[in-house]
Amino acid sequence: MHILVTNDDGPPSPESSPYVHSLVRHLQEAGHVVSVCLPHTQRSWIGKAHMIGQTLTPTYYRPGANVHAGEPDAVGTTHHRPAPTADVEEWVLVDGTPASCVQIGLYHFFQDRGPIDLVVSGPNYGRNSTAVFALSSGTLGAALEAAVCGQKAVALSFAFFTRNHDPVIIESACRHSVRVIEALYQRWPADDSVDLYSVNVPLVEDVERNATMWADMLQNYWSAGSCFEEVNADGGGDAADEEASIREGPGGEADVRDAAGASGKPSGHKHKHFKWAPRLTQLHKSVDESGPGNDGRTVKEGKTSITPLKANFAMAQGAFSRKEFVLPPLKAAASQRDLPVRTKNTDAGSSIRAVVAYDDPYVQPLILSALESLGLGDKLDVVTELPATGDDDGPSLASMLPTPDTRTLQITPYEAIDFEFAASHPQTCLVNSYMIRKALIRKHYLSTTVDHWAAKNPSSALRRHVQRSEAFEVDYAEFLDDALVEAFDLRESMERNEAEAATAATREWWILKPGMSDRGQGIRLFSTMDELQGIFDAWEAERPDSDDEGEEGDGEGEGEGDGDGNGGDYITASHLRHFVAQPYVHPPLLLPSEPAPRKFHIRTYVLATGGLRVHVYRHMLALFAAKPYRAPWEHAPEDIDSYLTNTCLQEQQASSSNDADDEPSARNTVQRFWSLPLDGATLDDIFAQICAATGELFEAAARAMPVHFQALPNAFEVFGLDFLVDAAGHAWLLEVNAFPDFKQSGGDLRGLVEGFWRGVAREAVVPFFGVEGVAAAAAGEEGDMVLVQDVDLGRR
Repeated sequence: MHILVTNDDGPPSPESSPYVHSLVRHLQEAGHVVSVCLPHTQRSWIGKAHMIGQTLTPTYYRPGANVHAGEPDAVGTTHHRPAPTADVEEWVLVDGTPASCVQIGLYHFFQDRGPIDLVVSGPNYGRNSTAVFALSSGTLGAALEAAVCGQKAVALSFAFFTRNHDPVIIESACRHSVRVIEALYQRWPADDSVDLYSVNVPLVEDVERNATMWADMLQNYWSAGSCFEEVNADGGGDAADEEASIREGPGGEADVRDAAGASGKPSGHKHKHFKWAPRLTQLHKSVDESGPGNDGRTVKEGKTSITPLKANFAMAQGAFSRKEFVLPPLKAAASQRDLPVRTKNTDAGSSIRAVVAYDDPYVQPLILSALESLGLGDKLDVVTELPATGDDDGPSLASMLPTPDTRTLQITPYEAIDFEFAASHPQTCLVNSYMIRKALIRKHYLSTTVDHWAAKNPSSALRRHVQRSEAFEVDYAEFLDDALVEAFDLRESMERNEAEAATAATREWWILKPGMSDRGQGIRLFSTMDELQGIFDAWEAERPDSDDEGEEGDGEGEGEGDGDGNGGDYITASHLRHFVAQPYVHPPLLLPSEPAPRKFHIRTYVLATGGLRVHVYRHMLALFAAKPYRAPWEHAPEDIDSYLTNTCLQEQQASSSNDADDEPSARNTVQRFWSLPLDGATLDDIFAQICAATGELFEAAARAMPVHFQALPNAFEVFGLDFLVDAAGHAWLLEVNAFPDFKQSGGDLRGLVEGFWRGVAREAVVPFFGVEGVAAAAAGEEGDMVLVQDVDLGRR
């Protein structure tokens, strides 16, 4: 969107306008084009006024670099002439009113940036809740001016309770405000029932977690005499300080004002000066005594209020009060907002539109079969192909439904999931992926997740089941040494390895993993700085002339480090950036085999549901390397077939007559975990370790990295977790894969994958839709999905 921002507090100032710079930055970071036209000084309590007969003169403000409220760099520089080129961010300041700034911003500047889609007035330095504040507010006055010009407008105000402003809370309020603004714009009524919205955001901790409510405007009145105080001719305080005092809430530094008294009987008019000094006690009392549902009460409770208005001093119709305004899921920094609690749907007779287009010919029929086997077949209206669309975001789910309220199951590739529709229909739409889960599926984020959680939980199972990692970023091989400045453990280990007494067999060996690679790309072993530098030098030599096709994206899906996905033969630019290095697990647990033992890892299928239950599928797989295992010093670092167990690296044997057509057999590389030649106690112990580590890992992602893992109440997701067992029988987590490659199981183990999807349907699909009369699972299958974590994150 192209957004015009104005306010009634003037340009950035720690004393009178501490919020506008931060909001503008957050709007820009959200991808919007932001043009700014502000009064050149504070113009509070001026309403929708214009200064008739005065010539307005603009000046040009260039904002500073630091946008945190109260810091000197937040104040930029003001110039009497505009910058000669357009490559400088420049705001327009007008020596007029907020309403005049809207007129001038709409019609006399910024036309070269395209039509303006929305006018945002604020964030005001203080609340504009209740009628007394709103009727005089310059913030609302600017939004009203935009509305009568035919523009959509939002008046945004930050309600504070103390002037000791916390920059962290202000940043949080700005992030929250951007989400509210975007959601309001996307859902703007098409019937002209609303001209503008008044939004009040309280500056409190957890403002992003607290509810956002539709609220009526409280009708209140001045009831305690004059709002002006007599002062000496030279009296009067600083306007900014007075405004801040007035805007504080109950219990603030200036909650009550006493009017100056007068004595004696005047014989005539006495020359007096007057200062604006409203007594707010009665206003605060009107909020305290009011019932629920109004804007003043909502803000007092620490919630964000939204009041729809018409540009005729009337609130929009629609009985909005006391209803929650449901925001879409968070995209960037901060925690996921609570969505409404889903109510169980017991209407077993109504059908469910199931869009099952998994884009995998191996697993697609298994998903359909699993749904059918649980007795869901006659309750599903199945769609197995997505309509063609030229939109990069994939098809709209709404276009595939008879009505928007149709109960809907969507199981598709990540890129095709309509998350926007799911967010707006949390009670009726279930999707097969969380929108944000990079805290687990990107190796460098996974490392940070474990570090943060273990630091706060010293006895955590993750300390025992995840190798310590050194995460670092490298753009070019020549900067490798600089990138390792803070990788203290790694540098010390390599220095010890380079000592004269160290031999290859006594060195500490490390394994290098690109943070976003797949199919085993870029995984190498090293023990010294020279070996590590040689790896990066080799990649640099292989790097193509243009990296246009390998740029790093911001999405959560394709190209984000799914360890089972497709990839090229070289490390692309996006891969040659984020890395983790971990101590190499040697020796691994080896099983007797001919001609020599091969290394293996355990593939564990995991189901995460809602916010948040985690199940481990009991029937795990053992994936073996293609060549007999050798110690790291016994082979070249690039000879990966003996120490990497990714089945995608191996040539599968020809299909057997019992396998499906053209499917590779995995008999020599994939085995059932519970069939391994180990005693039952050892197998049980390994499984218990995996369950403990998996359960705590998902809780760690949700609690320690909530920005990068957000468990939605109307979503589930299947993951493939890889564990390596060392010679002592200790399980170590290797990585987490989203959308795991099920076909690595081969035709022989097809039933195992189908059983997992039956468990997914039983634990995720059936409970969400509350389907009654579904046939029980096959005898003995109920225990296959082992619940390893059940935490209430407030998102159910």
